[in-house]
Amino acid sequence: MTQRTWFITGSSSGFGRLMTEQLLERGDRVAATARDTAALDDLVRTYGDAIWTASLDVTDSAQIRSVVEAAFAALGRIDVVVNNAGYGLFGAAEELTDEQIAHQLGTNLVGPIQILRAVVPHFREQGGGRIIQLSTYGGLATNPGASLYHASKWGIEGFMEANAKDLAPFGIGVTIVEPGSAATGFRVGSSRLPEPMTAYDGTPAAMSRGIQNPALPSVSDPAKVAAAILATVEQTPAPLRLVTGSDSFRIVRDALRERLAEIESQEASAASTDLPPRA
Repeated sequence: MTQRTWFITGSSSGFGRLMTEQLLERGDRVAATARDTAALDDLVRTYGDAIWTASLDVTDSAQIRSVVEAAFAALGRIDVVVNNAGYGLFGAAEELTDEQIAHQLGTNLVGPIQILRAVVPHFREQGGGRIIQLSTYGGLATNPGASLYHASKWGIEGFMEANAKDLAPFGIGVTIVEPGSAATGFRVGSSRLPEPMTAYDGTPAAMSRGIQNPALPSVSDPAKVAAAILATVEQTPAPLRLVTGSDSFRIVRDALRERLAEIESQEASAASTDLPPRA
């Protein structure tokens, strides 16, 4: 297996931590970033120079640019960038504050956009690279009470899918990961809820209020998901999407089937708005 150098956001927990551990264990180098790098101290003690760490808040675009530049300067070449940092904001749209909305979109959407913008010049100069974007089945399907989270994930999926086409001529591959439920601490540790409004009591949107319940079951083994994500770099060309978990597969499949059926039913009415054929 080829030794590579990786840049990972949100490396202190969840899939980011698992990927970092697996990469270091197999002999790759990792530029591991997190808001609090103290959570990575044990890996630094174990792996020494194989891990390079930096504090990074992905809502800070200026910091993104400086950390990316520092990582390339320190490591010389980075082969794979993993946009892993993110969290879920759940609740009806009108329950959310302006600050919560801005931070959700800043973390899950604008941050990965700015990471890509910062790394692409380096990838072009070195003749290629990979960008892996952590999304969710919620980037292709929706649940009640998660409108802002879906907005961030549907947005980043559209951005990354378009960039897969823009960057392919430069040897830069893009993969979007669609995990299902896994015990990574996403729901209990990092998800956020607004102050509930009584108007939504008993409505579908109120279902999201139980997202932090630790008793909710998970389908996927997080370590297996991390390994599957890392394995995508061995595929050429890069797979555009990676679905992990039988729950994710079922939800995405059903959502796409329903969407396609609705669109196909409008074939004739869509054509009725066309201009007359040219003579």
